[in-house]
Amino acid sequence: MDAATRAVPRPDVAPPARPAPAPEGRRLGRVVLAGLLPAAFIALWAASVRYHWVPEGIVPSPYQVVRSWHVWIVGASGFTLSPYSGTWLDTVLFSGRRVIQGFGLAAAVGIPLGILIGWNRLVRNVVDPSIQMLRPIPITAWLPFSIAVFGIYDASALFLIGLGAFYPIVVNTTHGVRDTSRLLIRAAQMLGAGEATILFKVVFPSALPAIFTGLRLGVGIAWTAVIVAEIVAVKSGLGYVLWDAYYVSRMDICVAAMISVGILGFLSDRIISAVARRLLRWRALEAHT
Repeated sequence: MDAATRAVPRPDVAPPARPAPAPEGRRLGRVVLAGLLPAAFIALWAASVRYHWVPEGIVPSPYQVVRSWHVWIVGASGFTLSPYSGTWLDTVLFSGRRVIQGFGLAAAVGIPLGILIGWNRLVRNVVDPSIQMLRPIPITAWLPFSIAVFGIYDASALFLIGLGAFYPIVVNTTHGVRDTSRLLIRAAQMLGAGEATILFKVVFPSALPAIFTGLRLGVGIAWTAVIVAEIVAVKSGLGYVLWDAYYVSRMDICVAAMISVGILGFLSDRIISAVARRLLRWRALEAHT
């Protein structure tokens, strides 16, 4: 190397940027993080049973629950008198059908009503006070009324599930409509849009994030309500099995039923979130502009 070359200072070279994790790597990381707390809980649960920190014979071990759950799912049915052998899928279908029907009914009523309450002052003044007065009444308080009116049939369960899911849907929809930017509405009015056009092409899309929040809350309450309804109002489903297993001291089946409800509720929430991400892609585009 000659003297002229040594005199030229070398430009500062930034270190190469660390490559961003691949999407599969990020997804695996999220799964691992999400599983940490359940894994810690299961470990604490197993230790509590093993070292008798909980009353012996009342709280089953995780292994006992998994073994009984396996028989409940894939065990022989029809050739045994046990109601907890090979009947899990039918039980889940009973509860799932009721949740879908009750939640669908709540969404079909709650979304249009929430839009009207948020958009029209007269409807808001007439309807909203009654909703706010009825909303604090818990689902369990409606049990005697539903059984007296609908009897011990599916209609009673659908009433309780639909009522429980209705309130978060209608309240969040109302909030989403009322939170629509006035600038957007004025811009649409200046372009000559009528009230119906503004409502369906400006207000409704703007309220969609709040509507999906209400739907996610509603489906969670629907799974809560279906257990309450099936314990008392009908003779099938996860709630009925949970209460029946409690009466015959099958706490392992009780825990399996509880975990089943948790998993089904989680999957329902994931489905609604996936639909929301697909329909609300414009929000991600707005965030990057």
